[in-house]
Parts: sequence; C-alpha cells; structure tokens
Amino acid sequence: MSLNVLITGASRGIGKATALRFAREGFNIIITCSSSKDALDLLKEDIQALGVKCHAFVGDISQNEQVSLLFNQLKDINLIPDILINNAAISHIGLLQDMSIDEWNRIIGINLTGAFNTCQQVIPHFISNKSGCIINISSMWGNCGASCEVAYSASKGGINSFTKALAKELAPSNIPVNAIAFGMVDTSMNSFLSAEEKMTIVNEIPSGRILTPDEAADIIFDISKLNTYITGQVITADGGYT
Repeated sequence: MSLNVLITGASRGIGKATALRFAREGFNIIITCSSSKDALDLLKEDIQALGVKCHAFVGDISQNEQVSLLFNQLKDINLIPDILINNAAISHIGLLQDMSIDEWNRIIGINLTGAFNTCQQVIPHFISNKSGCIINISSMWGNCGASCEVAYSASKGGINSFTKALAKELAPSNIPVNAIAFGMVDTSMNSFLSAEEKMTIVNEIPSGRILTPDEAADIIFDISKLNTYITGQVITADGGYT
C-alpha cells in the first residue's frame, strides 16, 4: 500500500521539487499553497501523470480552521498523511523598526503557527497508527540570525525549538520529528538578490555554490528514511556556510 505525504507550500521551489521527488518514489501526494491555484493545479497534473494520487488544497495554513478543513477533506478521501513536511514559509527583508505588526504576525503565522496547525491535526493519526514522520523545513538563519530578516530568523529559530520539543513528546510513540536548516537555495524567495549579490554569497559558501531545489528535495527524502531513533535534530544543509 502506498504511503501518503503532505507537503505545505508546494506550488514552487523546494516544496514543488519535494512533491515530485516523493511522487516518483510511489507516494501519494497532498500539496498546499496559499494562493497560487494555477501553479498547484499544474503540479497536481504532473504528479498524477506519475501514477500516484494527488490532492491539492489552496488555503492559509496559519488559520487553524483552514487546516481543519484540509484534514476533513483528507479523511473523506482516505488520504491521511503518513509523512508531514512543513515547508510553507514567507520572508520579509527590511529593518525591524520599519516593520508593521501585521507583517510580523504574517511571518510568524505562516512560518511557525502553520507548523503548529498541521502537526496538531496529524499527530492523533500518527499515534493511532503507531507510525509517522514530521520534517520541518528551517533555515540557517534560524541557527544564527540574519540582519534585516529578524522576523524570518525568529520564526525559523522557533521551528528549531518546536522540533526539539515535539520530538521529545512523540519519541515514546516512535514518531521522529526533525528539521532541516537549509542555507541558500535557488528559489524565488531569493529573487530580490542581484546577480552580484548572489555571487558575493556564493563566494562565502565553502561548497562554492547555491543548492538547487532538486538537491534540497533529495535531502528531505533521505531524512524521511532515517531510523526513527534519529529525532529532535536540526540538520543543517548550508554547504558549510555557518
């Protein structure tokens, strides 16, 4: 029987590449995004062409009632996740003093509260099945902080602590919870950088390059297969940058 994987923030970048990676391995896929319905529908077609089931959901995962709606749909179609990948995230570039409270709340809502909402919904199913896996996508800035990205850094630092604490709760049930703190990945989130700025960053990365979304997807897939004894870890994948 095929396993089911839920990937939030899947319309592009790491989420899209990860959805396709798991689909190629025979997993049924649940994909979400906040507003890019056309992109999500196209991805759904690509996933179904690989011969697996796919359910697409457009909604705001920072809103508890939206995530409840998603899981009610999944119950109806018997597609409850066996693996949860909390990938959805947004960023904000600018000085903290210039940031509005609405911008702050939006970052924390999507990046951190969204993970709370999805985990809260899926955990009872994992415990009932005595199996499951949670992978939270973090950032190297959650480890060390980035100037002009205070809210984003705080949200990812929160994800790291969230991961470690939840892992301790779920370890007795044999459910691993890990995070991956990625460095620079070639996604639209970094599109604000000029070619010169990107090259400056590349020159500071010991590996000498930016990670591709497909490589990030490979790392996520590999971590999903680790022994369940490996839990509560924030695994940094930044080419040696930090």
